[in-house]
Amino acid sequence: MGNNTVINTAIKSNELDSKEKVLNILNLSVSVLMGIFLFFTPFPHTTAIKEICFYLSVFIVILLISFKKIDFSFRSPFTLPFALFVGWAFVGLFFALDKVNSLHDFYAHLLKYLAIYYILINFINCRKRLIIFSWIIIVSAAIFSIGGLIYFYIILNFPIYKRFGFSHMMNIDLIGFVTIFAMLLSMHQFKLETRLYRKIILLVCILGTLMATCFTVSRGSLFALVIALIVFFKRHKLIVVFIIIFSLASVITVPVLKARFSKVGILLGSRRISINLRTLEIIKDYPVTGIGFGMQTYGNKNYIDLKKYDSRIPPRFQQAEPVNLTHNSLADVAVRTGLIGFSLFCWVYFVFIRLGWNIIRFGKEDFIRDWGLCVMAAFVSVVIQGLFADGMFGPQAVVLYTLFAFMDILWQLNTQTDHNMNKIV
Repeated sequence: MGNNTVINTAIKSNELDSKEKVLNILNLSVSVLMGIFLFFTPFPHTTAIKEICFYLSVFIVILLISFKKIDFSFRSPFTLPFALFVGWAFVGLFFALDKVNSLHDFYAHLLKYLAIYYILINFINCRKRLIIFSWIIIVSAAIFSIGGLIYFYIILNFPIYKRFGFSHMMNIDLIGFVTIFAMLLSMHQFKLETRLYRKIILLVCILGTLMATCFTVSRGSLFALVIALIVFFKRHKLIVVFIIIFSLASVITVPVLKARFSKVGILLGSRRISINLRTLEIIKDYPVTGIGFGMQTYGNKNYIDLKKYDSRIPPRFQQAEPVNLTHNSLADVAVRTGLIGFSLFCWVYFVFIRLGWNIIRFGKEDFIRDWGLCVMAAFVSVVIQGLFADGMFGPQAVVLYTLFAFMDILWQLNTQTDHNMNKIV
């Protein structure tokens, strides 16, 4: 009897150990899957990989929660504004002009990004994983940038003065969302790295993403790049002065930049002024709930007659064929969710800025303060680019919600250092 009891106990113990190992593997697999998802984010024709990684991650998270093997938390400074924004967007579904499309995009371009955000803050919950995920983003963007430049200028043999970008890959104005974020992470990691071979790798990544950004010659991206670098180097006044002088000299002396940033060049780009004025007219007609969360509603003739709204704006800004995108992230939120939704989303931005400011100023360790400055610089670049491009879907939205997650993770790390930091939000 005694031997049987010992054997049964040993078997049960082995079974429990096996279950724990399986659960630990599942726990780790979520981080691996999200890492793969972020790695493939900039690349075209990888939708299947990204969808598999996302849905498998969600399934595993639900499984782990069901077995009470993880403490999945929604505790975050962003949770309240996110919840209110989601709630208002949901209310807007009942008043949407195109209810089917709005319901689809409410899930595909809001709930999915929030799911990514909450998975990231629950599974990148230590310094080591934060650094690993930053490397994933760095390497991904570097391969995207260097590979794209080689393909565009060498394989396709486009002339060097041709603006870098592919309609089937990523629009010219959207490339900077990915490349500037990765470049700032590379520069931050370069300062921390001590091993020579890693510094060389990071230097290649910095140059690759910088070149990809500059070769787009996108005014929004270049302006965002300069301001982001000023924020990143704000503690180094001489570098900031150099960046400003170099940027101004480049605009004055480099022909392509001189043309893009000249008065004539900017006026020729008045298409965005036309779009913003037209969008404002639509908001006036739907100020409370907006036209609905559906992104295709804006340009759908069955619901929005853009030419009718075009006729309301000054004649010099009217277009024969009005562009069917807002080309402005905040305007996009306002037209789809109304002024209330716009205010709630701005609250999310406000929480980020307040959180970042306090982490940069009052973070308890250099690691947290320096990371906070890097993430804040990247956020500034995304916000600026969002004023000139549609940043609420696709890779650019993944970048935005990843930044939200990174700032939240820094907040978590700081509160672990000093629980009094809870007072900053």
